[in-house]
Amino acid sequence: MKRWEFRLSGTGGQGLITAGIILAEAAVIEGKEVVQSQSYGPEARGGASKAEVIIDTKKINYPKVVIPDVLLAMSPEAAQKYGSEIKEGGTIIVDSSFIENFVNEKAKVIKIPITKLAKEEIGKTFVANIIAVSALVGLTKVVSFEALKEAVLNRIPKGTEEINIKALEIGWRWAQEKV
Repeated sequence: MKRWEFRLSGTGGQGLITAGIILAEAAVIEGKEVVQSQSYGPEARGGASKAEVIIDTKKINYPKVVIPDVLLAMSPEAAQKYGSEIKEGGTIIVDSSFIENFVNEKAKVIKIPITKLAKEEIGKTFVANIIAVSALVGLTKVVSFEALKEAVLNRIPKGTEEINIKALEIGWRWAQEKV
C-alpha cells in the first residue's frame, strides 16, 4: 500500500473533524500507521475547518499533510482555499450541493451531492460527513468498509446507529457507481 494523505475541508459544524477521526480510527483498526490532525477557525460554526489524515503501512516520519492525494471539499470556501493544493493525478471530491463549476486540471474531480443526499435520503443533514467519508473510502479503498463501519459505530452518539449506517451505505454506493 502506498502512503495516503487526505485533507477533509469545509466549515465548522459539518462534522469534518469527526470524519477525520473516524477515517484514522478505521486505519488503526486495520493495523496501519496513522497520523490525524485538525484545525478550525475561531468560530464554532461557520468558520473554516479541516481535518488531515495520513495513512501508511510504514512508520510516518513527518506528521503533516504537505500536498494531499485526496481532498474533500464540503463548502465553496474550502474548494477555493484548498482546491489547488492536490497531488498530480489526485482526487478532489466536492459536495455538489454547494459547489458548482469546480475544475482542476491536475486532479480528478468527483462531484457528489453529499448534503442533498443526506437531506433527501435520510432527512438529516448532520450525517453528510458520514456519507462523505464513506464515499472517500469507497473511492480509495484505503480501508475496508467493515473497518470504517466499526469506527463509525465507535464514534457516533448512541441511538443514531441506524441512520449513520444508512449514511455509510449511501456514500459507499455512490463511490462504487463512480469507480
